[in-house]
Amino acid sequence: MSRISGRSVARWLLGGALVFAGIGHLTTQREEFQAQVPDWFPIDADLVVVLSGVVEITLGLALIFASRYRAIVGWIAAAFFVVIFPGNIAQWVEGTDAFGLDTDTKRFVRLFFQPVLVAWALWSTGAWRAWRRGTLVG
Repeated sequence: MSRISGRSVARWLLGGALVFAGIGHLTTQREEFQAQVPDWFPIDADLVVVLSGVVEITLGLALIFASRYRAIVGWIAAAFFVVIFPGNIAQWVEGTDAFGLDTDTKRFVRLFFQPVLVAWALWSTGAWRAWRRGTLVG
């Protein structure tokens, strides 16, 4: 009987959360996500939401199923969380309400969760450890 590691559970949870969020981008939460696209961003908000939803679903499934490329997927997921961070900052600065983030304090506190997601992606996939060892592909 094999033992399931904490890293695996964390990776599956992150993958599941990304798939769930990605589906929300494409369906019931589409308008909420559109509200988070900064006004200054030069691409149509709906297109950004659809594309980011597809990326989230793809990343989530890759986190769950792409075992040979787990470390690479971890780095890509971490980079994705970094790339979308300016949108979170813009939501706070512009005072945009979405997903129950209806005060400046709530929007500000949310900013501290993005580095947690980056660390979660890197730790749960073993990406940081693989990079130090020079073995990104299993």
